[in-house]
Amino acid sequence: MAKRKLPGGGGGNMQQLMRQAQKMQQDMARIQEELAEREVEAASGGGMVKAVVTGKKELKSITIAPEAADPDDIEMLQDLILAAVNEALRGVDQMTEGEMGKLTGGLGLPGMF
Repeated sequence: MAKRKLPGGGGGNMQQLMRQAQKMQQDMARIQEELAEREVEAASGGGMVKAVVTGKKELKSITIAPEAADPDDIEMLQDLILAAVNEALRGVDQMTEGEMGKLTGGLGLPGMF
């Protein structure tokens, strides 16, 4: 019985694939470090509340315009803060997915980041 050869020539391609995977892993680590240093700002209420979040999803600052601080409507201010922070966090997710998508080149790895 004749031996079948693996498609693509066998072992040499496996080593190349492993090198590519290692390089991708190194690139991912580098990009994650770079993303952690970036910041995303989002605003709500027409800019009355602004939130800045780091790439590590840490809230860095909140800026509240004086006119947003109505003592008779604290709930509105709370809602504006939540909206700004949540929008900034979504921005970090989009930034991360975009940068990692460039690296993986559409390998079909959904939810990986």
